[in-house]
Amino acid sequence: MSSTPANHPRVVIIGAGIVGCSLADELTARGWTDVTVLEQGPLPAPGGSTSHAPGLVFQTSPSKTLTAFARYTVEKFNSLQVDGVSCFNPVGGLELATTPERLADLHRKAGYAASWGVRGEIVSAARCKELWPLIDQSAVLGGFHTPDDGLARAVLAARAQTERATERGARFLDRHTVTGIEQEDGKVTGVVTDRGTFPADHVVSAAGFWGPVIGRMAGIDVPLQPLAHQYAKTKQLPELAEAAPNATSEATPQATAHAPTDASKPILRFQDRDLYFREHHDRIGIGSYAHKSLPVDPFGILPYDEARANDMEMPSSYPFTEEDWAPSWDDCRWLMPALRETEIEEGFNGVFSFTPDGMPVLGESRGLRGFWLAEAVWVTHSAGVAKAVAEWMVDGRASIDLHECDLTRFEDAQRSPSYVRERGSQQFVEVYDVLHPLQPMEHPRPLRVSPFYARQQELGAYFLEGGGWERPHWYEANAPLVDGLRLPERDAWSARYWSPVAAAEAKATREKVALYDMTPLRRLEVTGPGALDFLQRMTTNNLRKKPGAVTYTLLLDETGGVRSDLTVARLAPDRFQVGANSPTDLDWLVRHAPDDVRIRDITSGTCCIGVWGPLARELVQPLTRDDFSHEGFGYFRAKETCLGHVPVTAMRLSYVGELGWELYTSADLGLRLWDTLWEAGQEHGVIAAGRSAFNSLRLEKGYRAWGVDMTDEHNPFEAGVGFAVRMDKDGFVGQEALQGLATEEPARRLTPLLLDDPVSVVLGKEPVYVDGAPAGYVTSASYGYTLGRCVAYAWLPALPTGTGVHIEYFGEKVPATVAEEPLFDPKMNRIRR
Repeated sequence: MSSTPANHPRVVIIGAGIVGCSLADELTARGWTDVTVLEQGPLPAPGGSTSHAPGLVFQTSPSKTLTAFARYTVEKFNSLQVDGVSCFNPVGGLELATTPERLADLHRKAGYAASWGVRGEIVSAARCKELWPLIDQSAVLGGFHTPDDGLARAVLAARAQTERATERGARFLDRHTVTGIEQEDGKVTGVVTDRGTFPADHVVSAAGFWGPVIGRMAGIDVPLQPLAHQYAKTKQLPELAEAAPNATSEATPQATAHAPTDASKPILRFQDRDLYFREHHDRIGIGSYAHKSLPVDPFGILPYDEARANDMEMPSSYPFTEEDWAPSWDDCRWLMPALRETEIEEGFNGVFSFTPDGMPVLGESRGLRGFWLAEAVWVTHSAGVAKAVAEWMVDGRASIDLHECDLTRFEDAQRSPSYVRERGSQQFVEVYDVLHPLQPMEHPRPLRVSPFYARQQELGAYFLEGGGWERPHWYEANAPLVDGLRLPERDAWSARYWSPVAAAEAKATREKVALYDMTPLRRLEVTGPGALDFLQRMTTNNLRKKPGAVTYTLLLDETGGVRSDLTVARLAPDRFQVGANSPTDLDWLVRHAPDDVRIRDITSGTCCIGVWGPLARELVQPLTRDDFSHEGFGYFRAKETCLGHVPVTAMRLSYVGELGWELYTSADLGLRLWDTLWEAGQEHGVIAAGRSAFNSLRLEKGYRAWGVDMTDEHNPFEAGVGFAVRMDKDGFVGQEALQGLATEEPARRLTPLLLDDPVSVVLGKEPVYVDGAPAGYVTSASYGYTLGRCVAYAWLPALPTGTGVHIEYFGEKVPATVAEEPLFDPKMNRIRR
């Protein structure tokens, strides 16, 4: 197979739906013109999800990344035309509230819109009636109107981008069924079809619900579950037929014939009944998420010609199941009385894709280099995803943070077919649910538990879930400690998944000593002759220290963005233990590791207890012969020792701002370690404490949480972690991009805020207003029980300490003040004693 210059790689994209066509356009626009798009069906409508998609584009999401994808999709499709018809119809969007809970949720959604830069406003029931005259105003409490949302004409947009990419050199081949992925030495080399083989340096699976099928050919698991979703159209409605000529007023007369799906009213969501609506000229199209989950086996979906031979309009269009539709039709006619005089004329169950967390699956596989995924992407986010993946492929990184979408984000326990099916099906059910940011999944649980799980249950632990782990947030055994505490009353939303016990646990940590289960934190073992040099090159801080040293450091990308933050303990000359954040960190390090370095994830085989509080030394010292005094065991030091009968790796670290240690041992000895510490701590008033108190304490201390407070969109100096960067150290990844930044005043900062009113609480992602205008957003927040105020961190323009701002919480502007950090124990006296 002949080689190709690095700047002219051969790319094969599998799938000519909206994602594949958008990606071909984005790649060719960046100079990668040797692009072949293979499609098993006929073009321009090959029969995948794009061919039947109703095209609704609501931009606002709790995810900043998804919102950015949707914003770009709107911007791009608005700029595209085919035969004089725009590929986007900006009719706006309207979400209705028929319950107080939904109206509150819409206020929260309006906050997301302000945070992420989307135009939107809460409107009255009367205004909702003006925008959609068919609704029963008496049933509605209000709505959220987004004037820049609208309808994507997905097939037209695919065609427009196909034409542009073709002009730059790309080729689109329909009726080519992929039968295999060729590879050599762990690198993709080509795509085999029923009509020949296509050599490739990069292969992108943009096959939609066929993604798992393509993935299996490449030996790659694609965590995606196709599900069927009901969509129906009414018979002609007189109320719409009269207004239908106006629906195509933005198109030329010649274009009208090519735009039969035009609409003039906003796309509509009735989420209290899991429904959405759009006009189809003189009819209404209705989609429902209210029916039972209808999972589809991706390996059983018929190719286009077989589907047609089986009386299916297309492979993605299954027969309409009337019995599933009946309750939704009653809800439709309740909201729109005019529908009581008509019937459903046609309907189908359309197949599209869900992942265990509802996010796309993007990126290059480590198992097969050059094999990329752009899967589980809806039309709403299609052009934005394509741009990000094209940037990733051409430039080595995307211009926005993609950690929520990275294909490596799932734990091994979250990749089983049963898990993907169950969680993907639940994502369908929850599409329109009012979900709290802390709300855990209900099934399958428990999945991953620490060795202390039985003891935690005995103490009445209230568990939430993350990464498959059961994580105690507080312990009911500590409820008596709440007596005497004066806590402000919470609103119903912030009181969910919260307990006043968290305040008691925070107080006990500050005054006595507490045990924290830190087992879910990722641990990597890095060993080998080249381990030190490798970690020096990959991270920002100086790790060239004697064994026993622990160092806080950063992983950067080439542009200086913070990919992750790490805690690195040098346990021996060639052996390091690395505290990381996610499977993506492991993937990044393994991709860059030389042959003389071994990296192993040891999380599941080990466990960790954080022992923190002013009495931590009194608890731990009698259990060991080693010196745990400040002089004998300094801050950011590590020792391998024994506590009672348990060998441990002890690290003097504290994420809560108090004296203490992280104590690591093997999983089989974890329960013995817990019992040893618990028994020894009784005379000191030891308690078990949960993550709710933990989060409060870490925010009071100003400790950042990667993926929440900072991502690769931020550099270390504006994120407030510049202290972990040693610019005088020999070359590390991202160093060149940081030149000069250390001495410059950042234009924006991760800014600590204290809410002025001791009663007020915010939770995160709320917009922050400066001088009356949105200027940034909250990353994480928690009530600071030691400070008696809610602490919030926010990305804002650089503001002097004492500046007054406002945080919008459920439509109310809550005053806050820029504070100086650290807010608690600025001289570090409590930790270093």
